[in-house]
Amino acid sequence: MLQISPSILSADFANLESELARISTADWAHVDVMDGHFVPNLTLGLPVIEALKRVSPVPLDCHLMIEDPDRWAPQYAEAGGASVTFHIEAANDPVATARAIRSAGARAAFAVKPGTPFTPYADLLAEVDMVLVMTVEPGFGGQSFMADQMAKVAEVREAVRRHGGEIWVQVDGGVSQDTIGQCVEAGADVFVAGSAVYGADDVPARVSDLRALAAEHAPH
Repeated sequence: MLQISPSILSADFANLESELARISTADWAHVDVMDGHFVPNLTLGLPVIEALKRVSPVPLDCHLMIEDPDRWAPQYAEAGGASVTFHIEAANDPVATARAIRSAGARAAFAVKPGTPFTPYADLLAEVDMVLVMTVEPGFGGQSFMADQMAKVAEVREAVRRHGGEIWVQVDGGVSQDTIGQCVEAGADVFVAGSAVYGADDVPARVSDLRALAAEHAPH
C-alpha cells in the first residue's frame, strides 16, 4: 500500500488546524520534531502533538530529530503519535526504545541520515514497523532530493523482503512529482512530502497526484 504523509513543516504554523484539514485525503500528517541539538533547527514538542491529535483528520506520523530519544520517544506515542520515528544515530538502546513506543500503542520506526549505513541496523527489523531513509540531511525543509540514497532504499526493501512481515519503507526529503517515481522503484512505500504538497495551489489535488504517480511506478 502506497501512502502519502505530508509534512506540516511546510504548513502555516499559525493555522495548523486548518492546514491539517487541507491534507484530510492523505494517509498521515508528518510532524517534524526538532530540538535544536540533534539538528540545528527548533520546531515543536509534546504539548503541540497533544493539540494536533485533537484536531487532525489523519493519524500523526512523528519524526523525532532529537537527542535522547530513548527517554522522549515513548512520550510522543503517549501524546498522540500513531507512528513514532527516532534517529538511530541518537539512540543508545534502540531495541528498548522501539519496544517502549509499541507498548505505548504506536508504530515504531527508526530513521537513518544520508551518511548513515543501514546494514549495521538490519537486525532491528524485528523490533520496528517502518524504516525511514532520509533523502536530505535532517533539520530543514525545502532541500534538494538526494538520488544517491535510492540504493539504500533498495537495500532496506531487500532486507525487509528477506525478513518477512509488513515493514514499511519511508522516504523523507525532496519528494515531489519529479522524484516520487524513483522512490517507488527503489522500494519505498511511504512518502513524506512537505513543500511539494503545501506549496501547491490545490493541496488535495497534489496529494492525489502524488498517489497516482506513485501507483504508476509501483511493481505490478
